[in-house]
Amino acid sequence: MKRFLFLFATAALVCPLVLVLFAGCAGEGERTLYTIDAAYEEGVLTAEMTVSYYNDTGGSRGELWFNLYGNAYREGAAYAPVSASFAASAYYAGVSCGGMEIRSVSPCTGWEVSGADENVLRVSLSSPVPADGRCEFTVAYTLTLAEVNHRTGVTEHAVNLGNFYPVLCVWEGSGFRECVYAANGDPFYSACADYAVTLTVPASYTAAASGEIAAAEESGGRRRYEMTLENARDFAVVLSEEFSVEQRTAGDATVLYYYYDDENARASADLARDCLLFFADTFGDYAYGTYSVVQTGFCYGGMEYPALVYVSDALAEEDAAYTLVHETAHQWWYAAVGSDQLLHAWQDEGLAEYSALLYFEESGGYGFTREGLLRAAKGMYNAYYSVRMQVFGEADTTMDRALSDFGEYDYVALTYAKGALLFDALREGLGDKKFFAGLRRYYSACSGKLAAPENLAASFKNAGAEEIIASYREGKAVI
Repeated sequence: MKRFLFLFATAALVCPLVLVLFAGCAGEGERTLYTIDAAYEEGVLTAEMTVSYYNDTGGSRGELWFNLYGNAYREGAAYAPVSASFAASAYYAGVSCGGMEIRSVSPCTGWEVSGADENVLRVSLSSPVPADGRCEFTVAYTLTLAEVNHRTGVTEHAVNLGNFYPVLCVWEGSGFRECVYAANGDPFYSACADYAVTLTVPASYTAAASGEIAAAEESGGRRRYEMTLENARDFAVVLSEEFSVEQRTAGDATVLYYYYDDENARASADLARDCLLFFADTFGDYAYGTYSVVQTGFCYGGMEYPALVYVSDALAEEDAAYTLVHETAHQWWYAAVGSDQLLHAWQDEGLAEYSALLYFEESGGYGFTREGLLRAAKGMYNAYYSVRMQVFGEADTTMDRALSDFGEYDYVALTYAKGALLFDALREGLGDKKFFAGLRRYYSACSGKLAAPENLAASFKNAGAEEIIASYREGKAVI
């Protein structure tokens, strides 16, 4: 996610080999399949989701957990989805609530909604599923959307359906990982799966979707979309009655730019194509057959999903361009190579931010330079450090911490700014040849999987790389 507009540019104005065999990259082989049949009407999504669960945990499982991200929008939620400083831009018509109601789960021996904030669906299976085995059951649910410029909600010009279904929690060896919806960062952590999604909407709506739209049939004033996506850790849809579309081709991928208020739509579509090609050439082939960039209501700059990203309709031209490039980089660092965004947010956000720097370093005409972006990142980090020292007499600069433990400025300074500086220190220390070879190795080894920070360090095959990463993570690096 692009947290703040023009993050770096604004800040610039004010201021031994580790032998890791990528054990943290889980998820090879068969995958879980989500088959979702949903209908949307006037702020309510009614759906049935059949889960064909593939047990890759290494042991027998008699219970499964699912994160219910849609419940973060309900009245009385303990963890507000939007922070106080962004509430006014998010809740454009006043505070609004929604929520996710589980209607039934079948077949099973029982189910309950629990977790720290009614954010987990626990399903007791009819019989334990063995390692490398499968089971199947159906979850019927209703998602009521808040009127909010956020990941999941009815915006002023579109309907954002991010995180709109119960998502299987990641198994971590001793249990399933519950994800509470912190307002800072992206509180999502999931393994890759396959998707077959059918969505019926009023015929006046156009759908932008993760993956390929295999069919769009209209009958009786309704339009029925059939969509598929393989080996992806999320699936998202945006609906609007106002979309226009620009289409481009980037290698084997179709690039689609959905917009309703962009005087430079052709240039935006060209930029989406160009940076997708640049990242594919720099890091490795793009993972999907389509890529949708969607202008929509969003209180932050942008938001990433596999094969689809949001770009806020509130952005000025240069802000939108920067955000588009940052979110496109997330197709490599998050969508393809997954990581624990709740504890190691720098691992994908810092790398996406530095990847954007790489693009602008090679591409003129946008007003961004390598030197300016690095100066801005250092200025933002130093401002954080100075204020903390002056006010508290100390500054915690460690990077591995829970999203809920960050303040808003802390999160941006340590995840985006310091994260980008970490990767630039790696590049300076290793040289371009070894640095880019390491990133390509990281992408190749962990694409479609979940990577730990140790996997990232091992990709560079250099003891110095491990030391640099550790010094930044632990707050020991002098910047």
